[in-house]
Amino acid sequence: MIQYWDAFQVRAFMESELPTFKEKNPQLEVVTELIRGQHPHLKGFYKNKNERVVCVKNMTPEDILLYATRLRNALGRKVVKLKTRHVTKHPSVQGTWTTDVKF
Repeated sequence: MIQYWDAFQVRAFMESELPTFKEKNPQLEVVTELIRGQHPHLKGFYKNKNERVVCVKNMTPEDILLYATRLRNALGRKVVKLKTRHVTKHPSVQGTWTTDVKF
């Protein structure tokens, strides 16, 4: 029954929200495709040949529109892991500690 609900929500999005999304964003190429046996998802293809996929299973049409807008606003860069765990706006006044400190 969940699969029918997914299809119902996606169809509601395609009928209500998708035409206005296409009109507001003429720079985008929007393609719809029916793939049986898979959960509904959004794919974003970017100019730098990267791709992002967002699963929209059990989402309302408003939530699907939100994720489509986020895909549109994304730069398409890969997510880069931070080198340190602690990120602060106010670094230590004393400086970072190293083993090369000479007294």
